[in-house]
Amino acid sequence: MLQATEILNASILIVDDQEANVMLLEQVLRNAGYTRITSTMDPQAVRALHQEHRYDLILLDLQMPEMDGFEVMEGLRDIEAGSYLPVLVITAQPGHKLRALQAGAKDFVSKPFDLVEVKTRIHNMLEVRLLYRKLAEYNKSLEQMVEERTAELRESEARFQRFTELSSDWYWEQDAQGNLTRFSGPVAEMLGIGSEEEPQRWNATERALLDAKIAAREPFLDFIYSRANLDGSTQYLQVSGEPMFDNGSRFIGYRGIGLDVTERLRAV
Repeated sequence: MLQATEILNASILIVDDQEANVMLLEQVLRNAGYTRITSTMDPQAVRALHQEHRYDLILLDLQMPEMDGFEVMEGLRDIEAGSYLPVLVITAQPGHKLRALQAGAKDFVSKPFDLVEVKTRIHNMLEVRLLYRKLAEYNKSLEQMVEERTAELRESEARFQRFTELSSDWYWEQDAQGNLTRFSGPVAEMLGIGSEEEPQRWNATERALLDAKIAAREPFLDFIYSRANLDGSTQYLQVSGEPMFDNGSRFIGYRGIGLDVTERLRAV
């Protein structure tokens, strides 16, 4: 919600070629407590003024010589392209109201002025304008927060990746069907993926125990299993893994790390 002071501190530009109208509107606004009021009787200056100050509200007379209010709004649309055009038009011509709204104005007041109506419409439009601006600022802040968080996650992921590479020979992730989805290191070679002779070289009891843990979706730590190499020697692999679940507690696969511990075990 907006505070009353936020509305009263909003920046307002009065555009009218009649000095008496400018003075009247200024007085009405100051009596109502508004503090940031600017005025001009030169419609050709409005675009540059708004470009510099980005007013929260522009009170714009439609009937002006040399450049009418419709032409002024056309110039303002270039500045506020795709955004909120903060224009409240002033007109004595009932037929101009619909045209002004179609041109981008957000509201209108009629001449001669009903001062209560003028103050009410100005207050209501400023409230909408400032809420619109707050929403835009919030969305921008949220977008920046998401970008920063994404960058942090990517950095954290990179650190984790470097850590696993230093602490293991390979890292892997697989989906619920057992297909590798992400890995580093010689995972395919060590797990025998793509080789028809590999399944016969594993220690059947050890592999059955590991497969049972995976089927039961249990985590496992430093599980060691072995296979026979083509030269008759035995290779030992140590693997740790954990099941992964989504936000709905649905199983989505495994991830883990592995080491070739052959040399370590041979030295025992």
